[in-house]
Amino acid sequence: MNISTPPKITISSLGQKKKQQEKIVALTAYDYPTARIIDQTDIDIILVGDSLGMVILGYHDTLPVTMEEMLHHTKAVARAVKRALVVADMPYLSYHLSLETSIANAARFIKEAQADAVKIEGASPSRLKLIEHLQEAEIPVMGHVGLTPQSIRHLGNYRVQGKKINQASQILEDAIALEKAGVFSIVLESIPRELAQIITKKLSIPTIGIGAGPDCDGQILVLHDMLGLTSDISPKFVKKYLDGRELFLQAIETYLTEVKQNKFPTDEHSYHLNSPDTHRLTKKSSSNLKSKN
Repeated sequence: MNISTPPKITISSLGQKKKQQEKIVALTAYDYPTARIIDQTDIDIILVGDSLGMVILGYHDTLPVTMEEMLHHTKAVARAVKRALVVADMPYLSYHLSLETSIANAARFIKEAQADAVKIEGASPSRLKLIEHLQEAEIPVMGHVGLTPQSIRHLGNYRVQGKKINQASQILEDAIALEKAGVFSIVLESIPRELAQIITKKLSIPTIGIGAGPDCDGQILVLHDMLGLTSDISPKFVKKYLDGRELFLQAIETYLTEVKQNKFPTDEHSYHLNSPDTHRLTKKSSSNLKSKN
């Protein structure tokens, strides 16, 4: 029986979802097996986030993550995914220097890592100019405003953005500027629900919220947060759908106990020689032992 592959999610189909008021759902992934599992569902976007620095590589924040690390993990995810749109975060300083270097770095995610798009934080004039050039290079870009984790040294901490009117106005202006520059979607992170609602209504492109309330066109969470695999205190906007850390510990403890008590492996998990070969090998082993003595 032929099982048809579900149609690939595209930038165009995401736009259609917004028009039809159909929620877009996104998750992060950083490796082949996880991405393969996610892609068996109807998840629309898989983001290879630079959050891998904290949840996979053990860094304190996202700033140390390198181009090579992001490319490595994006390649693994892209190899697994057939349906979802794969978006790769451009890491800190990969798009902050010269325009030529930034374009070349973005191109590596598309050409080498086989991502469908890249994500860039912020809306400064240089970022907007870069996004315009990336459109000319036919590299799709997802924007990101509100709390931008790569700006943590400047922000000081991971606090909600846009709670004051001047900040909210700036975030709205940034979102409008990003759409004009050519991004196909914008992540709204850690901003008031009311601001996210205004931005979502204003823009013709999809908004993807994380800590931005339920009125965005879609939602994204870090996979390890929603599966309960991180031991740190989670942000207010995270909902844990599984206590994965506890389940992992239980499984590992059971394995540990069974090995120590010789309950694993059993014959069920063992390979066998046929009886004649076992007999011959035993005889040969005994003969070799006698000759040594």
